Amino acid sequence: MGKYKMNIGRKKMTDDLRLNMDAYLPLREVVFHTLRDAILKGELEPGERLMELHLANQLGVSRTPIREAIRMLEQEGLAITVPRRGAQVARMTEKDLEDVLEIRDALDELAVSAASRRITEKDFKELEEAMRQFENAVAQGEVRQIVEADEAFHNVIYRAAGNPKLSTIVQNLKEQMYRYRYEYVKDNADYEMLIKEHKSILEGLRRKDTEYVKGVMHEHLEHQVEGVRTVIRRQKSMVD
Repeated sequence: MGKYKMNIGRKKMTDDLRLNMDAYLPLREVVFHTLRDAILKGELEPGERLMELHLANQLGVSRTPIREAIRMLEQEGLAITVPRRGAQVARMTEKDLEDVLEIRDALDELAVSAASRRITEKDFKELEEAMRQFENAVAQGEVRQIVEADEAFHNVIYRAAGNPKLSTIVQNLKEQMYRYRYEYVKDNADYEMLIKEHKSILEGLRRKDTEYVKGVMHEHLEHQVEGVRTVIRRQKSMVD
């Protein structure tokens, strides 16, 4: 790959899990974000049990916010409840991956078609700034910042489409997409290629070349599918 190719190792769950306190959020959401980050970073691994008492002791809270946070994780597809075993971190499957990204692919096409007609100079400046933020995040090697900068770039395109209903649908899909995007960026992303694709999307929108941008966006997503599929198969082989 290029100079931006990185492989950030997976960390095993340890007893040093700490609550990411935020005075502006209810405790259940603080617990939720703490567990969510631990799952995304691999500190809580696929198939690992989410035992309420153990997590409550680790985080220094009662079992109630733990229980509420687990329900929120289930709504995002990050946790499941298994009969007679309780809650555990959900394993990613290729079918789930394909289902979510198939929807995203269709939404991308719709967004690009509308954005090509409605995008403004202000939107272009926001895209350029998002590209700079992405490159800065890559240079720093911070996975979460890279993921959020990539997401910010695509959010500009969705806003430029000028369709609030479309933005709402994308927002509902965002959380399900996040885990796949995170896994891709963490283990498989070719950052030089991602930067090049961002530039191609921007240039295509400036030319109002809708079909060209659709093609780049599709390839952009396909690379993510292939990268995450590799992660899923590796995880499955470790279980088998």
